[in-house]
Amino acid sequence: MLIPFALTALVILLPVTVHAHTETETIGGFVSGFRHPLTGLDHIVAMVAVGLWGAYLGAPAMWLLPVVFPMVMALGGALGVLGVPLPAVETCIALSGVMLGLAVAFKARPPLWVAAVIVGFFAIFHGHAHGTELPNSANAMTYAIGFVIATGSLHLSGIALGLLVRWPWGRVVVRLSGVAIALVGLGFLFDVIKA
Repeated sequence: MLIPFALTALVILLPVTVHAHTETETIGGFVSGFRHPLTGLDHIVAMVAVGLWGAYLGAPAMWLLPVVFPMVMALGGALGVLGVPLPAVETCIALSGVMLGLAVAFKARPPLWVAAVIVGFFAIFHGHAHGTELPNSANAMTYAIGFVIATGSLHLSGIALGLLVRWPWGRVVVRLSGVAIALVGLGFLFDVIKA
């Protein structure tokens, strides 16, 4: 039941969510910040993957990884707002989907600190993209609050899906979700390479 629902949601969202990084003209503070991570499939899959991987790893990773991501993402956002350049931002965002999806698909169980470093590394680039594209008329603080809350909501979605690992069939669903996330990330990576 969950897979058809997820695929339907993906198909519905796909036409309007190809890349979140093209909406630099959006006006507003909190609403535009909240909406930004939800309008890019590249962001959605990475955020869901963080929650999914955390749930797969179990406590305390289930709560630590989704806390690390927005905290470090806020740092990356500040760097973007300040105009501090980061190399290969779009490439690293695409790689986040690939790597986090593969971590779920292959049941990667690194030490907690390694998982947190991996998640934090990718969070910097996601945050930088948000900060760089902060609309000129948006209040930076309310925009940041909006995108952190939206990111947390996506993490919670991943955690909810990840809790299916309690059942044998759920483990299959979670691992297949990781494969799907990695494939979406790979698609974005090819787009970045072609550009």
